[in-house]
Amino acid sequence: MDRLPEPTALNAAAVAHPRLDALIASVRSDLPLGIVHPGDQASMLAAAQIARRGLARPVLIGPRDVLQRAAEAAAVVRDDFEVICTTGGPRESAQRAAELARDGQLAGLMKGSLHTDELMSSIVNKDNGLRTATRVSHAFVFDLPRYHKLLAVADCVVNVTPGLMEKRDILDNAIRLLHSLGVRRPKVAIVAAVETVSPTMPATLDAAALVQMSARGQLPLAIVDGPFGFDNAISADSARQKGIVSEVAGDPDLLLVPDLHCGNMLYKSFNYIGGGECGGVVLGAKVPLALNSRADSMHIRLASAALAIRVALGQAAALLADR
Repeated sequence: MDRLPEPTALNAAAVAHPRLDALIASVRSDLPLGIVHPGDQASMLAAAQIARRGLARPVLIGPRDVLQRAAEAAAVVRDDFEVICTTGGPRESAQRAAELARDGQLAGLMKGSLHTDELMSSIVNKDNGLRTATRVSHAFVFDLPRYHKLLAVADCVVNVTPGLMEKRDILDNAIRLLHSLGVRRPKVAIVAAVETVSPTMPATLDAAALVQMSARGQLPLAIVDGPFGFDNAISADSARQKGIVSEVAGDPDLLLVPDLHCGNMLYKSFNYIGGGECGGVVLGAKVPLALNSRADSMHIRLASAALAIRVALGQAAALLADR
């Protein structure tokens, strides 16, 4: 039997992602975006592309020699960027970035070549001043060839087995992300293994409680419904066949998954089998964080940066409105 091409190759060569392209093109700002420990070619190229496209003003944070080697590998001029030099390893870069964000000198952060836990430990550390009253969470925004608009999924990265109150914060953060993208009243589908509420399945009980919270105004403006099976969340025909009447079914802007295990498998299925591409951002801290993988394409890195900047712009607008 002939071997099939790798899914990532299919994604890159055959599938267009115009909605993600439009998201990237919609962002123009001079906000300072801290690129944390950009010690490899890909991170430095991303900084150059962010600057060239006018998404933000990259600020490189890391040891001088590490930044110089990465700049040479990427054939970019390090002195074209504002640089905050550190003297230690990746954890020191992350700590310095957190301090700058806490003090209002950075509007957002973007992961460079350090490990996720090295960066996240500085973000969630209570002593760094980046924590807010809301739990930190993550959201992807997908451009899927067989879906008619951008689709957010939360939380596939940060919260492993969230309880009801953690899910409330994950939902709050993700709805606010969609507001910053111009979706005034997002449609939210809370997904589970089944679409009926069952005492033996806690995810369905949480879904019912979150729907009630939304109805009582305890969440940002959105249309929240669930529980849904994945099929009747995404397909209006499937929902009709099961007798589900909902304006969310077949048209969600956001899927809230029951736990990280489900979310992780779902987002990888979207990318590797569904031909999707996405940007990802950490929410709920004082500033947003574009949390890309070191293996991510330039397209994904730019989409993640664009999401972080849109969130930062939304936070700035909210502060002005409160004054």
